[in-house]
This record gives sequence, structure tokens and C-alpha cells, in this order.
Amino acid sequence: MIDLATLPEAGNRLANADWQLCVTPEGAWTTPAEMDAGAAEWVPATVPGTAAAALEAAGRFSRETPMPLHDKDVWYRCSVAPTKPGTHVLRCDGLATVCEAWIDGAPLLSSDSMYQPLQVECDLEGPAELMFCFRALTPHFARKGPRARWRTRLVDEPGLRMVRSTLLGHIPGWCPSVHAVGPWRGMTLAACSDVLLHDVSIRSALREDGTGQLAVSLRPGDGFAGPARIACAGVEAPLEQQADGKLAATLDLPDIESWWPHTHGTPRLHEVRLVGEGRELLLARTGFRRIEVDRGPDGNGFGLLVNGVPVFCRGAVWTSADISALPGTRDAYRPWLELARDAHMNMLRIGGTMAPESPAFFELCDALGILVWQDLPFANFDYPASDPEFAAKVARETSDLLGRTSASPSLAVVCGGSEMHQQGAMMGLPEERWRGALTEEILPGAAASARPDVPYVPNSPSGGAMPFSPNAGIAHYYGVGAYRRPLEDARRAHVRFAGECLAFSNVPEPGAVSELAPCHHPDWKRGVPRDRDVGWDFEDVRDHYVRELYGIDLLDLRYGDPASYLDHGRAAVAEVMETSFAEWRRKGSGCGGALVWTFQDLMPGAGWGVVAHDGTPKSAWHGLRRAFAPLRLTVTDEGTNGLDIHLQNDTPVARAMRIEIACLREGHMPVASGSEVVEMPAHGSLTLPATRLIGAFFDTTFAFRFGPPSHDCVHVQVLDPDTEAVLDEAFHFPLGRKASARGAKISAEAFATADGGWCLRLSSDRIAQSVSIRDEAFLALDNWFHLAPGHVKMVALRRRPGTPGDARPQGQVLPLGGQPVPYAAG
Repeated sequence: MIDLATLPEAGNRLANADWQLCVTPEGAWTTPAEMDAGAAEWVPATVPGTAAAALEAAGRFSRETPMPLHDKDVWYRCSVAPTKPGTHVLRCDGLATVCEAWIDGAPLLSSDSMYQPLQVECDLEGPAELMFCFRALTPHFARKGPRARWRTRLVDEPGLRMVRSTLLGHIPGWCPSVHAVGPWRGMTLAACSDVLLHDVSIRSALREDGTGQLAVSLRPGDGFAGPARIACAGVEAPLEQQADGKLAATLDLPDIESWWPHTHGTPRLHEVRLVGEGRELLLARTGFRRIEVDRGPDGNGFGLLVNGVPVFCRGAVWTSADISALPGTRDAYRPWLELARDAHMNMLRIGGTMAPESPAFFELCDALGILVWQDLPFANFDYPASDPEFAAKVARETSDLLGRTSASPSLAVVCGGSEMHQQGAMMGLPEERWRGALTEEILPGAAASARPDVPYVPNSPSGGAMPFSPNAGIAHYYGVGAYRRPLEDARRAHVRFAGECLAFSNVPEPGAVSELAPCHHPDWKRGVPRDRDVGWDFEDVRDHYVRELYGIDLLDLRYGDPASYLDHGRAAVAEVMETSFAEWRRKGSGCGGALVWTFQDLMPGAGWGVVAHDGTPKSAWHGLRRAFAPLRLTVTDEGTNGLDIHLQNDTPVARAMRIEIACLREGHMPVASGSEVVEMPAHGSLTLPATRLIGAFFDTTFAFRFGPPSHDCVHVQVLDPDTEAVLDEAFHFPLGRKASARGAKISAEAFATADGGWCLRLSSDRIAQSVSIRDEAFLALDNWFHLAPGHVKMVALRRRPGTPGDARPQGQVLPLGGQPVPYAAG
């Protein structure tokens, strides 16, 4: 939604303003009149932006060792010079958090919510000084409210339940203490006579018969000249006056091309334009789609139907593009969201512990075909919903937050917050104590008014016998992960939808590790996430699965070969990710989706993020990229039922495919094999037993144990029967990964491609496990994969940011536990 549109020639008086800020003790100055010019040390600032980012740019703040900002006052100022005298409108899209503003010393506005946009009018006859003071939150943390029914250990400041500010910066153990202070979202100052439109709402819908409907409403500004029309997809309709003073138009669009998540089709967007009086204005790009909740045959599940098609939602929980600046621009978001798209993620969740993102985030997700699960900014606390002022405030926040996304087809789920139900239930409280008006009445009412096309869920997790029970509704599943359950628990838990899952201390790639403290050093451990008040961290969790998969003594390995210790950790995480999602995506699993915790790290180190803080993918990203592919082949060990082969085709194209299987002795010698051509429907899946391809009984899983094992690896691949191109492959190690043959001889050759890129050609004489590619100048788009014998694998290489244009690939290929193989492009 466009909140304020001005004449193109008018511009924004604050776009190039020379902003400055200074930091003072709490309450040093009440108003600008009390300001002591000699005591203030002003530094340049950027708006939108945060105090932390401005101070960091001035060399006065470090995100590694951040100084507190919530116990100080932060002042911003700039001079404004209107092009014409008269009444002006000032719009502030986000002020963090308790703020007062003055213009030439006269009070202008006040705010007490980081999430609530404000718009005020003021008279400007000439140049003036605009000043904001962001007050210390410390006294507000001490404010009393309705008694909390439970407390949380997640956050270091209990008083945050009374203050409408993000929890980021207040979560010890995984988030640096960088406090969000300042005008973190955009500001606009314009003459009222230059304002074209206010409060533009664009709602699109897709009917079951394929007809699109577009409803547009807006409030004309002083600069608006009618009559005008709305145009979209070759159809126009006039804007007509409504009883509330707004203008509105409704368009019916027959056979409109629909919007899809990129894994299932094309995210088609259509321009919505305002046409009239010789002027055209692009209002938005919108998509037409229909989203419904699928509860499954038993009514206890949770999944999404997009345009009537079941969509397995896979992705991660978003944190922030930059913990210091909290940016909201397309340029800040784009590299991160493109990495999500490239990993075949079709959903990102903005959690209740995070800060809401700007409309630019949703616009990019619209274009990239990524669904967004939006938690409203509430988490863990028992919020004072019985306070009428608080209830009214959060209802306005919700309406404004969702209203700004009105044109975005990517918004797929609105959720009342994170882990509030879980927190109360885990404290032993009965259900009537932890459910309440906030998530059951106030927030869903505001959400339905702003985005009636988007499903609402009261909390994440919720829906089971306990809110955190994974076999019903939405779970935060850490059975595989923090609770160190065996990999089989991914199936045994009967996960229906995981709003969070699979949190590990994910080790960055070797180049990033070399810049960090030595492994297990206290400085290294600062980058390893941990829960508060427990005697373990998420590196211990990762190590548990390294032992489970490879059966090695990690203490000895870390002592004698710390590089191999980290490589085994990288490999284990990728394997666990692929194995878990193989269970959840297979036909008949009953799981509607799962989102990994988290997408990106907030600071250097082995954090939860599958992408490092600098935007470099980790081994987990590569494992997920394979697990999330729209066309995916997986295998599962069904014990005495043998090995099942699963194939998912999320694409909108039906196609014939040939599946081949080979059971390998000593990692290279086929002892049983077979193939079959199958017809895969669009948006379809199938499961078939491995013995169907082999044509006779063969103990593929070594479950019957009739004598010594005949093979140590099963390799399955799916090919295009016309071109023989390998579309995907899967591996099974019936004796365990640690018993699989070693000593592979790998051949690696880098070569230039016809389109000017680079590629790596790989082959091996026997199975090579968890092969990694290390190149300082180029990023391998597939990594930490198994390499099958007798086949050629092509891996695309992408130039890393900042790499000179004449750089050529040069690096090494390293199988887990093996010797590096160098390569260099000629």
C-alpha cells in the first residue's frame, strides 16, 4: 500500500537532508531549548537508519562489543527548506521507540511504538530545524502494568512486555546486544498541495474459475486532479466517490495469469496504474492467487493450498539483513532473498522476536516467488492485553503493518506471535491461562480487516494437545536437534508443520573460519548460540550428530586435527538437513512444511544461520538447496520393507523420467541394479520400492542380514530419458556412513562455459562422501555433496563479490576424511 504519494516533480524534502545525531545521558535535556550546544558531540546520521549504524560509521560503536543505547537519549536534527510556503505533511514510517519531535522548537509529534507510522501536518514558511529525541527506555521498562501470568528467560529485560519495541538486541545467547534506536524507517516531508494520494489499498483475489478481481481504494490529496481510472492487465475501471470520501474501483480480470511460489510455477505480477488527466502513476505490482489452509484428513494438520494445489512450504526463519542498521531497502534485501530463492526456499518466516520488514521486502518476495509467514511482533511474554490502551495500540499497529502489504501476493500466513502459548504451557499453566484475547480476538480482528485473503493462526507453535506437540498444528520441532533424538524421530514425531526446526551451530566456510578465533577458544564460543542458563550449547548438539553419523571421538579429532573436526561438523549438518526433509517431503508423510531456524547469522561465528553474517552460504544451505529442489529424488530405509524411492515434482510440467539404481560393493562395484521409466504428473509425487527397479528380492537395507553385507552404498538417480541428463540423485549407506569405502580418487577440471561463466567437472573412481569445493574467488553452487563413481558431475562456479573480473577458478576439492585434489583453470 502507498501511504503517501506526491507529485513526481515535488520530491521529498528529507531525501537529501544533512542529518546529525548526538547521544546524551537519560533526561539531560527535556526540550531543544535546554540543549547545551557545547556539551553535544554531533555525528553524521542517515535517515532512515539507526543510531547504532550512525555511531558505527563514525567509529564510536562496535557490534562485536556494543554499548547500551536504551539507557540514553539520542537526538537527531536536520534543516529543512521548503520549496513553497504553506502547510506540509510529515510522515514517519517507524520511530524506535519512545520519541518526541519539534520543528523550530515547537512540539510536533510524540510516539511510543516502534511499529506505528505517524503522520502530522505543520506550517512551514521558510527554512526550519527539525529535531527528534529518542528517549531512554530504561524508565519505561520499570513501568507497572497488569500482572504477568508467566515470565520468560529468553529476554534480558522483563519490562519489554510493556514497551512496543523489538526483542532484537535483548536476547542473550544468540543475538548481539545492539539496541534498535532511531528513525529506522522512512520519512517524507511534502507540501500538502503536492500530495496526490493517501492510504492507497490494493486487494487482489483469484476465484476458482480463474477470474481475477482487483479492488483499489485511495484518498485523494490536495494535488489530485480527477477524473481518473485504474488500469491492470488491459482492463480499466473508473474511480468513483465513496461515502467516506475515498475513491474506489473494482476490476474483473478474466483468465488472469496467476501468481505462484517459484517452486511451483511463475510468480506473475501485474502492474496497477492510476490513469487520468494526462498522467500515469504506477501504484503497485500485484499478483492474483488464492491461499487456503489444508488441515488434512484428520483435521489436525496444517498446510497451504495455493491456487488449489498443495504446496510443501520449505525455507527458514529470517533474522535481519543487518542487526546494526535494520535496513529496509531493496538493495539491502536483494542479495539475501536471492540466496533464499537460489536454495529453492519458497517460504521465509519473520518471527515475533524479530523486527518487521518494510514493504520492499514483500515486493521482492512477490517478484522472486517466496511466500512470507509474518509473525506479528509479539514473543514469549504475557502481554498486557487487558489494558484498553495497549489493546487499541496493537490493533492499530497490526492494521498498519499488514495494510502496507495489501498488494503483495507473497504474504501467506499471519501469526499472532511466537512461543507465547508454549511459554505459558511449559510453565504448567492450564490452557485458559495462556490463551487469551490478544491472539484470539484483538490481533485476528485487525488482521482480517487488513488482509482478509491471508490465513491467520494464533501462535507459533499451536494446535496440539500441548502447543508444542509436533503431531498436530504448528510445531517448533527440535527433536532432531536440541533434544538429540535419533534421525528416525523426524518421522516418529509425525510433524505436521514446523514453524521452526533443525537448529545447529553451523560452521562457516574455511575462509571465514580463518578470520575467527581458534575452535573452542572463548572468542569462538561467543559466536556459538546457546539457550540461557543451560550447561550446553548448539555446538554440543552438532557434535552429537557427528558422533551418531561417523562414530568418531570428537575430542581426539579436535585435539589432533581441528580442521577435520570442523569439516565433519559441516558434513553432518548437511546430512541431517537432507535426511529430515526427505522424511517430511515424501508422499504420505502428512507434513505440510518446515522452516529451519535460522536463515542468516547476526554476527560472525558458527551461528544458527544457514548463511553466514557476510552472506556466504554454509554447508547447511547447500544441503537444503538439494533437499528443497522442485524436482527431488530421495530414499528412505524402511527396514524389512526395503528401500523406498520417493520422487517429488513440484513444477507445473508433467514429464517422463527414468529412475536408475545401483547397489555398490566397496563403493564402486555394482552387485545389483535396475531402472524404470515413470510418468511424473505436474505438482505430483510418487513412491516405489527399490526392488521394483531391480526386478527381484535384494536386501538393499541390509535388514535381513542373510550372511555378510553385499554392498555398502546404494546410488539412485533420475534422468531425462531423452537427453540422459541427470536430474537428481540420492544415496543410502546401509552399513552407516562410517563404514562406507574411503580412498576415492577424484578428478577435477575447471573450464569456461559458453555464457562466460565457469564450471567444475568432477568424477571419482568410487563413492566420495561430503565432497567440498574450496575456492577463494568463486563460490560453488553445489557443495558438501556425495560423488558417485562412474559419473561426471558438473558444478557451476559463481564469482564471489569483490572478485576481480579477470580472476580464474583455482582451489581444491576435498572428500570428507580424504586428501585434497587441486584444480586451476588454464
